[in-house]
Amino acid sequence: MTHQPAKPKAILFDWDNTLIDSWVIIQDAMNATFAEFGLQPWTMAETRERVAKSMRDSFPALFGDAWERAGEAFYRHFEAIHLDRLNPLDGAAEALKELKNAGIYLGVVSNKNGRLLRLEAKKLGWDGLFGQVIGAGDAERDKPAPDPVALALAGSGITMGGDVWFAGDAAIDLECARNAGCLGVLVRDEDPREGEFKGCEPRLHFRTAQILSNLAKNL
Repeated sequence: MTHQPAKPKAILFDWDNTLIDSWVIIQDAMNATFAEFGLQPWTMAETRERVAKSMRDSFPALFGDAWERAGEAFYRHFEAIHLDRLNPLDGAAEALKELKNAGIYLGVVSNKNGRLLRLEAKKLGWDGLFGQVIGAGDAERDKPAPDPVALALAGSGITMGGDVWFAGDAAIDLECARNAGCLGVLVRDEDPREGEFKGCEPRLHFRTAQILSNLAKNL
């Protein structure tokens, strides 16, 4: 960080593995789907590397013409387990409450199905912390397009720009921040790998949402 940023008017968060730890749930649902379609399972490393895009942007390449049936299978497996196995990352709930109390508008932009995403937010009791919770299929195009960012800010009086932080753990989040003209924030324990975010390098990097909150609320 080369200089102190201005206090953000809004912070939009990615969901999976930015605020909640969902890798095991995603891997289990993906591998159950692969088994149904006679495909090889993914290791955890492969799951972490390959899961980022929304279903409509990723499943056709994986399942070809059967991608919609595969999507139905995935959701069947996912819905059977996801609410019982929600695991917020340490300090995430406290960070969100602190940011909201600091007068910062909060939203979610995820490539998880919007209906399932909102069920998870409600189950955690976080739905009241966000102005909008936007998932895959809610906007005309999914992340990294800027469409869901505009939707997440709807009704807030805040427009896309540098005083909106987009916080996430993956390249697709930083691409979305760039495409929306927002300030890209990396939130994960690992340091960026060389060349990982070429063309969409994070302006800020925090190892947890709590550390992000500690800075942002005091700017």
